[in-house]
Amino acid sequence: MRLNQFISIHSKYSRREADKLILDGVVKINHTIANQHSIVPSIALNNPSKAIKEFKVFINGKKLCYDKKRGYTAIVYHKPKGELVSKKDSYGRKLIYDSIDSKYSHFMPVGRLDFASEGLLILSDNKEVVSKLMNSCMNRIYIIKIDSNITQNMINAMKQGLELKNAKAGGHPLSKIKQMNFMPMEFEIIKNSNISKLKVCIKEGKNRELRRFFAFFNANILDLRRVSYGFVNLNALPVGKTRFFTKQEYAELKRFIKNKNDKDLTYYKQLNDC
Repeated sequence: MRLNQFISIHSKYSRREADKLILDGVVKINHTIANQHSIVPSIALNNPSKAIKEFKVFINGKKLCYDKKRGYTAIVYHKPKGELVSKKDSYGRKLIYDSIDSKYSHFMPVGRLDFASEGLLILSDNKEVVSKLMNSCMNRIYIIKIDSNITQNMINAMKQGLELKNAKAGGHPLSKIKQMNFMPMEFEIIKNSNISKLKVCIKEGKNRELRRFFAFFNANILDLRRVSYGFVNLNALPVGKTRFFTKQEYAELKRFIKNKNDKDLTYYKQLNDC
């Protein structure tokens, strides 16, 4: 593991911030200035309590503590429309961190919901938890409204998947994504009329995936609300409010992390059954 990744896991710094700290010469390993190519020895990963005696990392003179078992907290936020899932915005738009309690200001989001979308957003103070949840193939379930009838072509594409060489429609104007492949998705048609409503289940959550999908069929998404992410459900949580994970959700999270490390595919299949 590279040093910047190791620092990001065991501190408040991101990999990019860790890179800058290393370049600035304020990171030392055993009192020797580190460099961009420094590698963390396997013993620090596999047996931290033993390694701490022979592998010490200092940032601005303060020792990085990585030998203790790291706990974590996870919360659910019902993100409203009109908030950006980001730490800062050059256009001055409202951020989720403007709304949630300041004690969660160091929490990191599991993925994104775009500015015009709402619904369930998981945040945690543990980078490993965030990374593993974000990179999982857990079901993401959404309730959406579109300004169109649901056509047979849409239904076929939802069942069979879709490959677009031009997927700019529905995306952000500044997005660099040009192509996108859409896997088959589970869906339930709730209402089919000039303004249609449906429930869809996807497993990746690519950049504006659903907006791009329906834009291909000249349909705009009017409302998009995420109602569940794997074993976590939005339920009746009011818009703009947060809650801690329940005891059951923490148990599922612990089980998920353990089985992800063990590559327990049976458990993944159970999680991904819509």
